[in-house]
Amino acid sequence: MPPVFLKKGRKVSNYDLYANHAWYVPGVKGMFVLLGWFLVGNLLGSLVEVIAMAFLPAELVQKYAMLVVYPLSFLPPMVYAAQKSQRNSLFETGYKLSSSHWGPFKAWQVVLITIGLSFATMISADLPNYWNYKLTTATPAMKSFYDTIVELLKQMTGGPWWSSFLLTAIFAPIFEEWLCRGMVLRGLLTKMKPAWAIVVSALFFALIHMNPWQALNAFIIGLVMGYVYYKTGSLWLTMLIHFVNNGTAVVLSQIPSLQDVDFWIDIMPQTTYAVVYVLGVVLLVACLMAFRRIPLEQERGNIDTVTLNVD
Repeated sequence: MPPVFLKKGRKVSNYDLYANHAWYVPGVKGMFVLLGWFLVGNLLGSLVEVIAMAFLPAELVQKYAMLVVYPLSFLPPMVYAAQKSQRNSLFETGYKLSSSHWGPFKAWQVVLITIGLSFATMISADLPNYWNYKLTTATPAMKSFYDTIVELLKQMTGGPWWSSFLLTAIFAPIFEEWLCRGMVLRGLLTKMKPAWAIVVSALFFALIHMNPWQALNAFIIGLVMGYVYYKTGSLWLTMLIHFVNNGTAVVLSQIPSLQDVDFWIDIMPQTTYAVVYVLGVVLLVACLMAFRRIPLEQERGNIDTVTLNVD
């Protein structure tokens, strides 16, 4: 039997890194409560940044502040969820934030399929994102707004490449997946039909990006990650998709000729782009069909209940 720790008279395996949140299963109302606490966290982070500006060199704060500010944004919802979970653990069923259902595949095969799915999603999302950009920047006012957003994002990740990588490829997958799949989608899957739960959680994921250009991309990727979570119950796999997507963007941004490129369609010949895009869509479908082969053990998806050993 694995080591255990005591939690209000119940024993829970300490191998479960998310055990402190397992008994909080938010519905739609809870989703908006978590969003509210996330916004409080943003205000807290902004306050910390203002205080830092008063005592530290402005250049230093601009380069590295987000490494502190960003995780702080998630601290209030995490504390809130932990407190709710602790109270609920006395009388409600808990559901693991991360399970491991691989179906007919071995773990390493699922990882390879997930990586392929990550790149396929990036390719498939390029064209919708391109047309979203074209339509939403058709007026001078919206184009100016877009340029402002881009400049703000560059300032937020304007430190050395390693800090940008740490922020977007490590921190973002850990914290955003905890919130959007581990808390929101896990909760919704217990309270509504799976298809609606995946769509609503993807919309929530788009909403927290707070601008229409990142939002569409986040929604598309959110749908894919939601389906993977539904079929496997694994938060680690959705983190992997998030990591590949964001990490690839950071790496490509370090290539001088690609620094100002937003869409692959802008730099590829039309024929080449068409071939690459079709192959990306085919790979996307093939990877999703592979995940479809994983059998569901319950209607809510392959999300396990928390195993308890009560004395």
